[in-house]
Amino acid sequence: MKQIKGHKISSVEPGSIAEELELKPGDVLLTINGREIEDIFDYEYLVDSEALTMVVQKADGEEWELEIENGGEDLGLSFENGLMSDYKTCCNKCIFCFIDQMPPGMRETLYFKDDDSRLSFLQGNYITLTNMKDRDIERIIRFHLAPINISVQTTNPELRCMMLHNRFAGEALKKIDRLFEAGIPMNGQIVLCKGVNDGAELERTIRDLSKYLPHMESVSVVPVGLSKFRDGLYPLEPFTRKEAEAVIDLVEDWQKKLYPEYGLHFIHASDEWYMLAGRDLPEEDRYDGYLQLENGVGMIRLMTEEVGAALQELSGDDEEDELSIATGVLPAGYLKQYIEQIREKFPGRTVHLYPIVNRFFGESITVAGLVTGTDLLDQLKGKPLGNRLLLPECMFRSGEEVFLDDVTRQELQNALQVPVNIVKSSGQDFVDAVLGIQREEPDRAEYEPYELKELYQEWNLEEE
Repeated sequence: MKQIKGHKISSVEPGSIAEELELKPGDVLLTINGREIEDIFDYEYLVDSEALTMVVQKADGEEWELEIENGGEDLGLSFENGLMSDYKTCCNKCIFCFIDQMPPGMRETLYFKDDDSRLSFLQGNYITLTNMKDRDIERIIRFHLAPINISVQTTNPELRCMMLHNRFAGEALKKIDRLFEAGIPMNGQIVLCKGVNDGAELERTIRDLSKYLPHMESVSVVPVGLSKFRDGLYPLEPFTRKEAEAVIDLVEDWQKKLYPEYGLHFIHASDEWYMLAGRDLPEEDRYDGYLQLENGVGMIRLMTEEVGAALQELSGDDEEDELSIATGVLPAGYLKQYIEQIREKFPGRTVHLYPIVNRFFGESITVAGLVTGTDLLDQLKGKPLGNRLLLPECMFRSGEEVFLDDVTRQELQNALQVPVNIVKSSGQDFVDAVLGIQREEPDRAEYEPYELKELYQEWNLEEE
């Protein structure tokens, strides 16, 4: 007899359907409508119905068969494994991979390389397509999961094989054709490596990817991140200011070609290129609704607009206060501008801004998200910090108060003898944090991070 593995329930939301059914953490979900659950997409798909039959194994081994009329409402269950299956690991050895540039001795999870298409929909991760089988593509098309975020790097098949160190990497590009033909929304990413996929190769890649418009809605170009831990790795060098200008010129030329026909600018240079080149950021309209924020495309422009809007809603005062802000070297110039804007209306606020040089990973790493607790402690000790220190949430592990080097917020706070406040990413949050304004957390609307069409009655859910 076939053994059904099932999925252990980790929590039950208070007041939910699951609580009414007396389901408990530790219970194991076995089947829905007689079907074993492959992963989170199967689960979400099957519970999105007017009624269902669920089999659950209780802690004492007893099996309950539950007839549920939920009208498509969420059941209120969470599971020990968020994907409800094992994560798919990366089968490539990319010449630009930042995980290969990590120092030894850090926590184990920082060395895990995922390349899982499901995380593309759930968390916005970018995937290479190299470990996806035909069945995986068919499933995306069948469920109409969207968008799928693809780490392209280059459309030159031979060059892609070299960059990903995978002989199947060029062939994997054909999967984009299938997604395009099925009308699946996509986003792309190009990690640009000097002397490898830049110049004429970048032009070729942009030209090739533009053929997937409008289903491929955006493509970002981001510079490779280079830490000081690159012994034995492919020799890569940082881009110069002149080279950054050339990248921007190429991207903006293509934007001018594509926008009149598609109403999308499509190809975007990340904020880092503009900072390196010393150029003004594009106006807000050129970001097409900020489709690539997680890749650092438009983050500064969006925050600039939000800071301006937040300040317009406030009346100034002369109240005195002193505080400090620490950030990466790269965004420090923009934060200085925001602080000056705030002080025009609130001149009594004294704000110490500290750009933190990244000695942990190497000084070429200039973003705020890779600043460690060790560098913060070393560079802020003895500095005037006022009555609180503000740090952006991107410095911390998601959902926790821990830096990349495992220093905690509490440890930093104790060492510096100053309260450390974590600031969310919006301009409104920044202004509020500087001014000490407390706001109630708004209710978050429930939403699905991927699209599940109303096809429950149309598809046969028998095991494939």
